Amino acid sequence: MSGLRRSKILPVIQVASGNFLEMYDFMVFGYYASAIARAFFPSNSEFSSLMLSLMTFGAGFLMRPLGAIFLGSYIDHKGRRAGLLVTLGLMSIGTLSIACIPGYETIGFFAPILVVIGRLLQGFSAGVELGGVSVYLSEIATPGHKGFYVSWQSGSQQLAVVFTASLGVLLSSWLPPEQMTDWGWRIPLLVGCMIIPLIFLLRSSLKETEAFQSRRHHPRPSEIMRSVAANWRIVLTGVMMATMTTVAFYMITAYTPTFGKTLHLDSTDNLIVTLCVGLSNFCLLPIMGALSDKVGRRPLLIVFTCLALVSAYPAMSWLAEAPSFARLMTVELWLSFLYASYNGAMVVFLTEIMPIEVRTSGFSLAYSLATAIFGGFTPAICTYLIHVFDNRAMPGAWLSFAAVCGLVAALSTGRHERMAQAERAQPAK
Repeated sequence: MSGLRRSKILPVIQVASGNFLEMYDFMVFGYYASAIARAFFPSNSEFSSLMLSLMTFGAGFLMRPLGAIFLGSYIDHKGRRAGLLVTLGLMSIGTLSIACIPGYETIGFFAPILVVIGRLLQGFSAGVELGGVSVYLSEIATPGHKGFYVSWQSGSQQLAVVFTASLGVLLSSWLPPEQMTDWGWRIPLLVGCMIIPLIFLLRSSLKETEAFQSRRHHPRPSEIMRSVAANWRIVLTGVMMATMTTVAFYMITAYTPTFGKTLHLDSTDNLIVTLCVGLSNFCLLPIMGALSDKVGRRPLLIVFTCLALVSAYPAMSWLAEAPSFARLMTVELWLSFLYASYNGAMVVFLTEIMPIEVRTSGFSLAYSLATAIFGGFTPAICTYLIHVFDNRAMPGAWLSFAAVCGLVAALSTGRHERMAQAERAQPAK
């Protein structure tokens, strides 16, 4: 952590902790989608129940654009600290509701309805959480180290992946499969509820960024929304850039346990692979973020979208031909390398190309739209594609599509890259 001054370590932990909780909640739902399907969406068809559960997982992402617009404008007007506390509060309510809702057998149709509402509330708060954290980290970064600092936003998400997978491995070793399906899946959700007070304590002492305080004019929400609309081309470019990140991330994390079951691999082994993916992401993200500070964001975006485009489907085909723990680990770690290398440059670049007056709103809207339209539904889309085409390598085709989106966006951002380089070259105030 050579680029990270000691005085900055605590703020990084404070702001990233809520991002950890948000991703932890989403990962728990994704990992235990099959058990949640049985509890809240019983059906004569296992495929139908799983699809309903995965669609509910994706439904939370539909609220993200709304959260990005309304909460993003609140943060750009009121401040980074105030907004991050609001998002944490809303996220906590959603987590508590899902953890405590009785199953379908107990309260009937109210069970799936309440679960969907809880997911929508989580999605609304998450719509600006990632953007708020990324912007905060970019604004407290020391000169020349923005990529390194902002990478810890994604790094906190990887800790959530590792923590969730580790907890899953422990629970699988302690409880038989029947008990995990019946009630054991609720334990990780309750653990998330126990973490909430600690994160509130950490964020309550968070300081406002100097970049926000130094601005003479803090635009009203109506002004911010007009500015976001006026910058729709940048937002659209951001959506395409973020599509590669969100599809890759949810494919190698939230979808891995479900995909492993599709390949008829051991559930515990699938969680071990997911844990290793999280560790790989966590180690690679700051390295690639720092590399983007040295060589520029755009070269990394182009190189790694091209690598994903040419290798995703062949890698998945190789895995599907003879599924095994070793092959699943190899493919997922390769995709982890592609994801972390791309994302280490992408997230900070997206904060740089957004005008400062709408930085949180614009970033959050672009990322949320990408997640709502493509990334969040990746587990459901992959499951559907495998079912329709009877081809277990189809997730690779979906990732290739996302890589095309990222590549087109990267090739069209030459002017934005030059502007961002000029901004990074300016001396610190």
